[in-house]
Amino acid sequence: MNAATTKPQKTGLLLVNLGTPDGTGYWAVRRYLKEFLTDRRVIEINPVLWWFILNGLVLTFRPGRSGKTYQEIWNQELDESPLRTITRSQADKLRTDMAGADGHLIVDWAMRYGNPSIASRLENLQRQSCSRVLIYPLYPQYSASTTASVNDKVFDALKAMRWQPAIRTVPAYPDDPVYIEALANSLSTSLGTLDFEPEMILASFHGLPQSYVAKGDPYQRHCAETTEALRKKTGLGDKLRITFQSRFGREEWLQPYTDKTIEELARAGTKNLAIIAPGFAADCLETLHELAIENAEIFKACGGENFAFLPCLNDGPDGMAVIRHIAARELSGWIP
Repeated sequence: MNAATTKPQKTGLLLVNLGTPDGTGYWAVRRYLKEFLTDRRVIEINPVLWWFILNGLVLTFRPGRSGKTYQEIWNQELDESPLRTITRSQADKLRTDMAGADGHLIVDWAMRYGNPSIASRLENLQRQSCSRVLIYPLYPQYSASTTASVNDKVFDALKAMRWQPAIRTVPAYPDDPVYIEALANSLSTSLGTLDFEPEMILASFHGLPQSYVAKGDPYQRHCAETTEALRKKTGLGDKLRITFQSRFGREEWLQPYTDKTIEELARAGTKNLAIIAPGFAADCLETLHELAIENAEIFKACGGENFAFLPCLNDGPDGMAVIRHIAARELSGWIP
């Protein structure tokens, strides 16, 4: 790749979220799932065995089921997933807030899986004379299956560049005061809109196989740090409980499981329940369908009455305050 040497050198900022299929049809979802489920950071079992499972079972049956689920939460107006809509908006707002009149900072966004790809957006930033790029994986809690996978893909793209930009990557921020304050503010605002008072609030994080933590992944500790900091900030104490969702396969994952906890609470007599997802920077399939729809059905089927999923930080004032704060901190020395 070539970059014009006569232009003033600029700094790029690339927001990266997990990813999304381009559509809800079988083949669009299959392409997305194949890219996601062939990532060795995500699936660590024997690759030969996994190839047969993936191609013989998972990619045969799951795209159809997942496509129908995506249809229920799809942004029909823009014909895209909510995750793509929100991530684009986050980048647009950050560009307005931070780019400045001199145009020194160029803000863009990408998806780890699907489009726009990390490689394509890095190329775009380089074409705009960015000699330095900050990579911002939108994951407050670090895991090798998320943050490290983003960084892997970034450096894979750099291998194809003759002239590589200097790279910084955003570290995890599980108990950053601005992040915790934003969660507390958002939680308070959302609770104020309910016509009932929850007896219990669950902080549901995306799950991870227990074996990954045993190998040294700090994700479980980071999730606990976020939950404890939020308890202290809000004064909720034991009324706020940590759980883990979205497990896959037969392996043991981090516990307690969100769906099982909801079932147990309802059967034990809890009638009013709310749930938040602090680890998600933007609402997506796992929050809008799994938490808001599927777990609501579990709660009510087991005797619960009032259930509320409280939105993620998204591109609202609280969410953008976090992104601006982290970005500004990590860009120190690179932009005026």
